[in-house]
Amino acid sequence: MDLEVSPALTIPASELGWRFSRSSGPGGQHVNTSDSRVELLWNVAGSAALSDDQRLMLLTRLGQRLIAGVITVTASERRSQLRNREIALAKLSALVAEGLAPEAARRRATKPTRGSNRRRLAAKEQRSATKRQRQRPSAE
Repeated sequence: MDLEVSPALTIPASELGWRFSRSSGPGGQHVNTSDSRVELLWNVAGSAALSDDQRLMLLTRLGQRLIAGVITVTASERRSQLRNREIALAKLSALVAEGLAPEAARRRATKPTRGSNRRRLAAKEQRSATKRQRQRPSAE
């Protein structure tokens, strides 16, 4: 089952690696006998589904999560291995989509308007007057 990240990118099932182990999550005694924890592995560095630009972008943005060019996603939220597989696929899809998303436009700094500056100073003056009135009167 291929993983569709976006209309432009589909990861073939042959590039995805699966590992299963015992989960520590919910399930009672059932959890001691079944391998419901899922690890999904995908080799970003050696993937044929990515263009060179996409590969470079993912390697730089997801560099902290990669181990030797391979990204690993785990899921052990559910009791069922099938449900955990679906969760792991969704996590990987979201992670890759986030890594390939274009950068947000930089914020352009602006000066405060004259009116907002006046209002800010008036509020400061009002606050100062309130605090002055709270003080104990001088002994004069």
